[in-house]
Amino acid sequence: MEIISQLTLNSIIAGAIYTLMALGFNLIYGVVKFFNLAHGVVAVIGGYTVFLLTGALGLNLYLSAAAGVFFAGLAGYGFDKLVFLPLRRRKTSSMVLLVASLGVFTSAQAIIAIFFTSEFRTLGAVSAGENIYSFSGGVITQTQLIILISGMLIMLGLTTVLNRTIFGKAIKAINDDAEVARIVGIDTDRITGHVFFIGSAIAGFAGILVGFDTGIQPTMGMGLLLKGVIASIIGGVGNIYGGVLGSFLLGFVENFGIWKVPGEWKEAIAFFLLILFLLVRPEGIMKR
Repeated sequence: MEIISQLTLNSIIAGAIYTLMALGFNLIYGVVKFFNLAHGVVAVIGGYTVFLLTGALGLNLYLSAAAGVFFAGLAGYGFDKLVFLPLRRRKTSSMVLLVASLGVFTSAQAIIAIFFTSEFRTLGAVSAGENIYSFSGGVITQTQLIILISGMLIMLGLTTVLNRTIFGKAIKAINDDAEVARIVGIDTDRITGHVFFIGSAIAGFAGILVGFDTGIQPTMGMGLLLKGVIASIIGGVGNIYGGVLGSFLLGFVENFGIWKVPGEWKEAIAFFLLILFLLVRPEGIMKR
């Protein structure tokens, strides 16, 4: 019974992390209509910003976390303005934008590795004395509880912004038809830049939380990106609620899938689930 409780808690925490990645990814995809692979590296930027500010400069933890979220968002905004916006203005295809985002991801990851080396780093020194809670025989750390609560609060905040603000309605208008939105007077380039900032800031926050939970390294962005993309696809690409459902489904299938098999199968199980959805229900759980 205890193993089931622990697997359930692990699934929920994994789902919350994937939710943070999927929310930002789906938000950006909705307005630009291409798979932004650079979304993975902004999570790394968030984590390493906190590592630099707390470790090298001795800055307060909360200020460092806020700075990490801000700089991750700023990095995403900069990627859009310097790379993706000029390409979009040239009416470049989604495939070219995809390749460009891969180039951004690879370059940024290499720069991070040059400055910080590829060595595994931990932010756990700050949270070494954190509380541990027990639920029905399973245990969850204070950091993991924050991950879960943060994922839900960010989802609620994002849906509120999209449904109840003029900014959110502008995003939905661009999501439906960017050309029509431009004709009726919406500054699509400005709104898209803001969406990149918000989506990247959410990913940066995910990277920070993962850093406190398990640690950081320059290559961790690809793993987070793939899980966020898989969750988005099985939940419904471009659908905020679908991304959340896909994230928790992926978390549960992964963790319960390795109950009786070696842990090395965890990544394969995620891709088996993706292939199954692509074959049976390619539009995902919820349509865009």
